[in-house]
Amino acid sequence: MCNAPGSMRRTAGGRLRDVLLQLDRRCVFYSEAVEKLQSAADRRAVDDVLGRLRERGGRATPARRLLLDALFGDSAHRSAEELAAEVRAKAPDVNISTIYRNLDELVRLGVVDRAHLGPGPASYHLASAAHGHLVCERCESMTEIPDELFGDLARAVGDRYGFAIHPRRFALTGLCARCG
Repeated sequence: MCNAPGSMRRTAGGRLRDVLLQLDRRCVFYSEAVEKLQSAADRRAVDDVLGRLRERGGRATPARRLLLDALFGDSAHRSAEELAAEVRAKAPDVNISTIYRNLDELVRLGVVDRAHLGPGPASYHLASAAHGHLVCERCESMTEIPDELFGDLARAVGDRYGFAIHPRRFALTGLCARCG
């Protein structure tokens, strides 16, 4: 390393800062790449669902596409009203009844699950691996849990009452760790 006056002397801190800047740039690049891949995958998924609707005689309407975009864009459990608000932000003329009809059709297709997670309206989310829900009665937080945790309960209910529990639509209410 040169110690002459006016020369650029790189310290360990300076090298570390450069490395961190390079890593930050790479993270931004990778993050953007992942976002593009996810949005491309979401578009393909929306197109696949619209194709399934067409096969059953349905139409690929702008309202359906916007609803599917909302569902694939966020995996959260949301009410029909919340989904309608997101759709209406892009297409104000879409009526809530259109949202409900489309959600009913998507539930029949097995694309969307409808769940009653405690008090309030039903929530909708993309069908995924079977899971149950724990809903806090105080703060209304919701936690998804694997359906295996309901295995013993499902068997006991089936054996004793002849009733089949569907974990995707199943919620246990109580108090979460924060509220308990």
